[in-house]
Amino acid sequence: MRIAIAGGAGFVGNALVKKLLEKKHEIFILTRNISDKQHSKNLNYVQWLNDDDSPEDVLESIDVFINLAGESINSGRWTEERKKRILNSRITATKEVLRIISRLEEKPYTLINASAVGYYGTSEIETFTEASRKSGTDFLADTVRRWEDEASKAEEFEVRAVFCRFGIILEKNDGALSRMALPYKIFAGGTVGTGSQWVSWIHLDDAVNGILFCIDQEQLQGPVNFTSPYPVTMKEFGQILGEVLNRPHWMPAPGFALKIALGEMSTLVLEGQKVLPEKLQSFGFDFLYPDLKAALGDIYQ
Repeated sequence: MRIAIAGGAGFVGNALVKKLLEKKHEIFILTRNISDKQHSKNLNYVQWLNDDDSPEDVLESIDVFINLAGESINSGRWTEERKKRILNSRITATKEVLRIISRLEEKPYTLINASAVGYYGTSEIETFTEASRKSGTDFLADTVRRWEDEASKAEEFEVRAVFCRFGIILEKNDGALSRMALPYKIFAGGTVGTGSQWVSWIHLDDAVNGILFCIDQEQLQGPVNFTSPYPVTMKEFGQILGEVLNRPHWMPAPGFALKIALGEMSTLVLEGQKVLPEKLQSFGFDFLYPDLKAALGDIYQ
């Protein structure tokens, strides 16, 4: 297939591109600057989001558009300015994806758009699936809702839209796990906050395979939860992480201290949601790492 990817330089994007190239697909990575990029067999770079860029000129006849673009929510303290950038980066990129699609004579059959379990808001007692219609009311929930609303406009062009609601994606050197593991590596790991908040997680390999699965399953559309079938509490996560790293789990990180240090961004670790991948499972997706200990064991082997 011919596949266009926005946000192909992130840790999910990098892993996805590698997998797609192994499968001999032709990849077009959208980037703001192609001058320092090296084209190779089946890998092309296309400039976008600058004045006078016309990426649609080289994207005719693409089969799938994958949009992973957006400023990281872990990029720093959530000031009002940063929250605007987090939201606007996602909306701007998605609007441009839709503009490109509108200009293509032959439309892609699928748009795979990144999203997040933050859509559901936070809770220690509820269990969320794709059938949970009510979204949360906090910053992340509002951002995800507006992001998905924008991406859903692809359906106006008869393009199937899939929203990948990612949980915490586990990878050794990037994302949340590297920060969570650091205290354990210096023998200072322990329960974060109350420890009763839920962690809905997924191994990077399962996240990448899930995207490929959604491309192939033409009846799969709308929101799709990208989480392990077995979420854990933060206390359980820390205990298993310490066991895998052969480090003690003993020094708690009080919630009030994290709130002082991180401000509103502390909700990423102090609050959570129990999310199940009902759609992926109902369509027969086979998780490589449904169990947290096995997932962390693979990452730190």
